[in-house]
Amino acid sequence: MNINKVVIAGSTGYLGKYMVKESIQRGLPTIAVARNTNKLSEVNSPNLLKLRVDFNKPTTISSALVGVDTVISSLGITRQKDGLTYMDVDYQANANLLKEAKKAGVRKFIYISVLNGQNMRQLKICEAKERFVDELKASGLEYSIIRPTGFFSDMKDFLDMAAKGKIYLFGDGKKQMNPIHGEDLAKVCLDAVETDKQEIEVGGPEVLSHRQIAQIALQAYNKPINIKHLPDWIRRFVIQVMRIFTTSKTYGSIEFFLTAMENDMVGISYGKHKLNDFFKSQISSLPHTKR
Repeated sequence: MNINKVVIAGSTGYLGKYMVKESIQRGLPTIAVARNTNKLSEVNSPNLLKLRVDFNKPTTISSALVGVDTVISSLGITRQKDGLTYMDVDYQANANLLKEAKKAGVRKFIYISVLNGQNMRQLKICEAKERFVDELKASGLEYSIIRPTGFFSDMKDFLDMAAKGKIYLFGDGKKQMNPIHGEDLAKVCLDAVETDKQEIEVGGPEVLSHRQIAQIALQAYNKPINIKHLPDWIRRFVIQVMRIFTTSKTYGSIEFFLTAMENDMVGISYGKHKLNDFFKSQISSLPHTKR
């Protein structure tokens, strides 16, 4: 077994691409597995092997795990698509990968869940993620559960509102979080290959209130500070209505976002990337007519 050989699952997602690049930069033999490896066409290295894997077909998984020391998985659904559910991907796809990892003699499995996910099992996303966490802990493999506070990419909802000149917040906007950039989080995930820490709660370098995030988004667009505070009962009402009248495919991500907003989401500060710089880079990448 090559003691440094790493498989990265979820390699075509926001975090996954950064993990592949970080693994390559560290000189690790890296296997990026995905249903569609074409999404990694811009990432190439002599140390990188890209393999198409169907996580519902054990034979395609096992062939990717030969001689592998560590599996890192960020497999999960951010926005529902392809008719798949959270249980199909966040739980079952990871469970299939774990089962084959055990058969292949993999030493360690690193899984990216979410901060406080174990306390939000009533949410469809967290129910699936934490069911897999339970299975991983009972697997007998070495493991690390990475619990980020939230990705910079999740903050685009603030930026989308800012583009229209007004941001709506629930409550007083004083709840805090420190979202983390994918590049910074990727370093944490790769560091976990050699750590014995089983639970790692992490966020970015800036602890910000929701109101501060809204202000940063508006300033990135050079807009006046225009923030409207809605009564918190509206947030709770929206969650209840969506649960009743829509399916989990529709309300799952919204349910999570609105529920997370009622709590502080602050992990150990790490990294160098600032949210303001991320927002400006997002705006600069837009066509001129959309700015």
